[in-house]
Amino acid sequence: MARLRIIAGKFGGRWISADVARATHPMGDRVRSALFSMLESRGGLKGARVLDAFAGTGALGFEALSRGADSVVFLERDKTAVRTINVNITTLSVRDRAKVIQTGVTGWTNTSQDDKFDIIFADPPYHDTQLSTVSRLTKYLRPEGLMILSYPGRETVPDLDGVVVVDNRIYGEAALALFLLDSSENELSADDVSATI
Repeated sequence: MARLRIIAGKFGGRWISADVARATHPMGDRVRSALFSMLESRGGLKGARVLDAFAGTGALGFEALSRGADSVVFLERDKTAVRTINVNITTLSVRDRAKVIQTGVTGWTNTSQDDKFDIIFADPPYHDTQLSTVSRLTKYLRPEGLMILSYPGRETVPDLDGVVVVDNRIYGEAALALFLLDSSENELSADDVSATI
């Protein structure tokens, strides 16, 4: 049985199921740790409302809950992955703070949603990053909210409508870009913030 470890916070050191389809690529510990360090440096997750799009195992959402997020909505279309997320919700006893929606991200954004989130995780399959769909997620950000996109490290940071890059880091085959809603005081070019680790 495949498992993933929650890195820090209330559930730090706990193991969750990672039994998902081969097409799902759970984010490794090193990159997950880097991602949450980036978020902690920008104020942390305490009280945050989180959307975990392309959720897979739900590891990002559960790490967020462990570190103080108020609630997480998990979007996942694969039935096996949805079962795994539900098992993990039960394991961690967070049913009151977690909602699982079995749907693709495109289908979800096509419906009339009025939800707004402080943090959006977008970790689409590397063979199909679905940037047009990812771009549509930005309308669900609250003011000052952040969207974190995981994408292949060999590619350049994507240009998404309505948001600007405020951090971009490469970890071998994986890269992480942090996006903030576009405003004149926050506007930075990708070249200004790009860093390679």
